[in-house]
Amino acid sequence: MSGIPKLETERLILRGHRPEDLEAYHRLWCDQGVTRFTSRTSMNREQAWSRIMQFHGMWKLCGYGMWVVEEKATNSLIGEVGLLERRREIQPSLDGTIEAGWMLLPRVHGQGFAQEAMEAVFSWAGPTYPGAVFSCIIDVENEASLKLARRLGFTETIQTTYQDHPTVILRRG
Repeated sequence: MSGIPKLETERLILRGHRPEDLEAYHRLWCDQGVTRFTSRTSMNREQAWSRIMQFHGMWKLCGYGMWVVEEKATNSLIGEVGLLERRREIQPSLDGTIEAGWMLLPRVHGQGFAQEAMEAVFSWAGPTYPGAVFSCIIDVENEASLKLARRLGFTETIQTTYQDHPTVILRRG
């Protein structure tokens, strides 16, 4: 998976998606705790594969994308984090920003993994994209992600609706 930087923290490895991740990745996106505030529906295996392929294309086209989050202690795939170019149909537009996103399995929530991973992402992104403005969208009911976004330096810009759900748009930088 050349061109996708591997990032390491004390407890995590952030790396590109691999073909052999498919089964674990599919299970990840079938977990209701993962999909509750994101896709709101499970992915089938084909959709999971398409998403893996999509992120490789995003890295090629944009120079950034999503990383698999692997827990060092267990060598298991526990989520994904990174930077996105989605061209979402949302108002106000996110155009001109780099969207940040994170999602981890519920069994690892509350352990600081998401913050640790996203701090590594921003440590990489800062010098790679100096002066960039980052955005994220979070379901208004996802209090844990809203708190994390604020700890990561995001501030709320507006509440809106995205795909018929109340959503907060936040920006950083």
